[in-house]
Amino acid sequence: MDAKIFFKDIYNHQDQPSGLLGAFQQKNWNSFSELDLPSIKHEEWKYTRIKNVFTEAIQYNLDKTDFSGEELSKVKLPGTANANSLVFINGFYQPHLSTLTDGSDRLIIKSLSEASTDEDADFVIEHLGCSNAYHPDGINALNGSFAGHGTFIKVKKGKQLSQPIVIYHFSDSRSGFRFSQPRILISIEENTIATIIETYHKIGNHQSLTNEVVEICVEKDAHFRYIKIQNEGADSNHTGTTQINQLAKSTAHAVTISLNGEIIRNNLNMVMRAEFCESHMYGLYLLGGKSQVDNHTIVDNAMPNCLSNELYKGIMDDSSTGIFNGKIFVRKDAQKTNAYQSNKNILLGQNSSANTKPQLEIFADDVKCSHGCTIGKLDEDALFYLRARGISEQNAKALLLHAFAADILQQIELEELRNYIDGLISERLTITI
Repeated sequence: MDAKIFFKDIYNHQDQPSGLLGAFQQKNWNSFSELDLPSIKHEEWKYTRIKNVFTEAIQYNLDKTDFSGEELSKVKLPGTANANSLVFINGFYQPHLSTLTDGSDRLIIKSLSEASTDEDADFVIEHLGCSNAYHPDGINALNGSFAGHGTFIKVKKGKQLSQPIVIYHFSDSRSGFRFSQPRILISIEENTIATIIETYHKIGNHQSLTNEVVEICVEKDAHFRYIKIQNEGADSNHTGTTQINQLAKSTAHAVTISLNGEIIRNNLNMVMRAEFCESHMYGLYLLGGKSQVDNHTIVDNAMPNCLSNELYKGIMDDSSTGIFNGKIFVRKDAQKTNAYQSNKNILLGQNSSANTKPQLEIFADDVKCSHGCTIGKLDEDALFYLRARGISEQNAKALLLHAFAADILQQIELEELRNYIDGLISERLTITI
């Protein structure tokens, strides 16, 4: 069955919200109908055959499934026992499985439908769908066509959360190929401090596909940290767009860790809409088998006196493929911009590959910008040095790779979480640290 026909049937049979959200869904559906899903003929998708995955997924639906708290307890992140835990199953928020440590004086969780009709409606109008301008493709539009079940998160003005927010995404594929579409809109209000961690898991033996859109506004003088951990399984597929809009003197810090999956596409946009913003973007992808990770990043400097720093690292083994496409825009008014970007890759397998494309588009003259990329193999001299000291070849390679990844992991402030991810990497590299 054609994907358009299938999704049209689902779209027509869902409960259509009224007002603002209903109009948003209709606009996105019209865009999806016109654009369709991207293929390798699209420049931004030339290395990623994601359309084939969506074609397989159309034989299944978006319904919720039964789920027990026991499944959640198996994947609780270390160091987050008292965290604000939000649980999503097949893209739907589950309040009865979620736990909030911070009270409503600091943290608000509600449906996107409710937010679009109450005191947060103006925020929804301004920021919902902001990522579409950077990703005018059918995948973003498809998610927006089903935004009615979306979730709204707000950290209130002048507050510091006592605990991070951990968002657990579960795809339940026990009955067949599972397709999920989470939609989350987040307001980090003025002069706040907050951390959000997203992690993804799969239950069942069938394949899964997640198509997620998260849009965030970090307001004046706010400090925000965002961590995304992908370790779903070799038969899991993921397309995700995260956009962070920054206002004056805000700081945003994002870390993306991709350890397991069949096809993963991560879009991360940092948009600096006011002066004196600071953004940091870090990524690590550690791949094996036939896995493919496609990281696309955008840093958009619209106003002067902003700083951005970006470092992505990839380790590819077997027949895996790592892709990095990073764009830095410096607009005409964005004088005194400092923007730095680097992508480094190590190929381990004879059939592994990396495609990297750092880009700068500068329309201002008083700026400091740099970008660069490397693709290579392990340092033979360093490997020889370790072997000469009685370390096995396998452990010597693992130690060098672990050191290569270390400066990304150091960006995770939560020690127990950092050690946990460190352990996952050590397992993949078959080394005991």
